[in-house]
Amino acid sequence: MPARSPHESHRVATPLELFFDLVFVVAIAQAANGLHHAVTELHPFEGLLGYLLVFFALWWAWMAFTWFASAYDCDDTPYRLLVFVQISGALLLAAGIPALFEQRVANIAVIGGYVVMRVALIVQWLRAAASDPERRTTAYRYAAGLAVVQILWGGILLVPQYFWPVFLSLVALDVSVPVWAESASPTTWHPHHITERYGLLTMIVLGESILAATTAIQSALAAGEALSSLTALILGGLLIVYSMWWLYFHRPVHDLLTSFRQAFIWGYGHYFIFASAAAVGAGLAAAVDAATHHAKVGAVGAGFAVAIPVATYLICLWLLHDRPEYRKTRVSGPVAAVLVLLAPLTGMAVPLIGLILAALVALKVVVDRHEGHRVAH
Repeated sequence: MPARSPHESHRVATPLELFFDLVFVVAIAQAANGLHHAVTELHPFEGLLGYLLVFFALWWAWMAFTWFASAYDCDDTPYRLLVFVQISGALLLAAGIPALFEQRVANIAVIGGYVVMRVALIVQWLRAAASDPERRTTAYRYAAGLAVVQILWGGILLVPQYFWPVFLSLVALDVSVPVWAESASPTTWHPHHITERYGLLTMIVLGESILAATTAIQSALAAGEALSSLTALILGGLLIVYSMWWLYFHRPVHDLLTSFRQAFIWGYGHYFIFASAAAVGAGLAAAVDAATHHAKVGAVGAGFAVAIPVATYLICLWLLHDRPEYRKTRVSGPVAAVLVLLAPLTGMAVPLIGLILAALVALKVVVDRHEGHRVAH
């Protein structure tokens, strides 16, 4: 398992990586569905805590696999088999998500699935240590750090009364392992490959939002609701998801990953982009339920269930993707986020948020075209 060159040309996601992502669709859908039901039943804070917990486990396991594959994907038989073990862990975690939202504490399926994914990764790092002498210390640090943290994760079930303090402590410890390991000798991840992989997961979570909203609309129509009563919600939801896609893929971003410090900030910051994008679907589904009087939450509450994740998404994109040279549109992200957060107060949150995001996209397109003409002349 030798290290791959970070300068390979035409480095793209492999079929195994795409399969890995598709399996995560199941788990992300379960997490978003749990958040949706928590919002409609007037348990938004408990639902949000459970959602963020589950999404951390999914995102962190996905990210660890992605960065490892970028540096060491040899695509041999042991590598494929270990990835299948990681996929099985993700499915086990997904199976425990509904019970987590009901009990509001992690269960053996969630913790067990997470540990299975991480143990398989430990074996991958041990293989890398045996094949890459230059980065052997780094690989051993990863393996040792992951092993210690996974033992601690297994023990969290023994102290349910202290679950959240212990959980937050273990999160801090878990995310510090790559920082410690990479300080020995950086791995050879590929910037174009990494940004493509993150872009693919962004499309998956945006697709989850469309699926969640579509399912809610189907349920409403099956209950006898008129399609005309949902037209504004449907158009607004489509504008929101289309605009979120456009804003993320507005320009290539591999040029932002010029150092390990920037790569860590960019990579870790995507937790909030992914989580907020998937949460938009839960909010749209809640808005449909509220509009058709199938939820305890009202129109304003359901509107905030859409507005908060959309605003979070905009602020994170502003922090991670906008650079100082984008001066003419740089302030537009925070301004749009503020307007989005005010939209629920009107009682027409979804259509209004859709128009705000569409206007933001139009502004960026017009300014970029004007700048392109200016430079050309």
